[in-house]
Amino acid sequence: MNIALILAGGIGLRMFQNVPKQFLTVFDKPIMIYTLEAFQNHPDIDGIIVPCLDGWHEILWAYAQQYKISKLRSIVAGGETGHISIRNGINGLRKFCGEDDIVIIHDAIRPMVTADIISNSIVTCRKYGSGLASLDCAETFFRTADRKSGVSSLNRDEIMRVQTPQAYRYGKLIWAYEEAEKRGITNVVSASELMTDLGSAIYFSLGAEKNFKITTFEDIDLMKAFYLAKKEGVVN
Repeated sequence: MNIALILAGGIGLRMFQNVPKQFLTVFDKPIMIYTLEAFQNHPDIDGIIVPCLDGWHEILWAYAQQYKISKLRSIVAGGETGHISIRNGINGLRKFCGEDDIVIIHDAIRPMVTADIISNSIVTCRKYGSGLASLDCAETFFRTADRKSGVSSLNRDEIMRVQTPQAYRYGKLIWAYEEAEKRGITNVVSASELMTDLGSAIYFSLGAEKNFKITTFEDIDLMKAFYLAKKEGVVN
């Protein structure tokens, strides 16, 4: 079984809006509904669980009904951090998942995820135990202590940019987050960071430039452009 864990616990402070960014509308549809539809329409996804910002659970259920997101099985409490939201989602999956089932973690604010990206994360996870949407680095990177000056560059051949979705066996996720509790690890940004902190290798799957995260209004403009280009058949 493959379950999508869609993270929607963020407030989106950088957008300076009363509405969390995952609920902002683009072409009269909430951003996170585009994301949920990608997983709803994928034939290999059996269910969806969403750690969601408190106060927005009923609204999300209403949207799910409106947009026919029938695979949505549960909405659980989001957290103040991504770590807490993922942990809450993993705990909420105990009644649905066995150890060998695959959980595909994805940001609600990455609405341009494609079926190919989802499929490849699942296939890579089945083969290696994890599958993280990733990209090569084309830019030059520098180490900095103050974000004002750089002292040394990084070899971009040794760096990968990691996105979501990130697929893992459910048993591995349970182990990682229980181990984090034992060790007092509470501030990791993502499951991938936690896995490597605990000494586990992660494996890269297909990513894409258009699978970007909505963090600013410029990103919303970019989403609109990609969406219209897709409708017109300019991009896949």
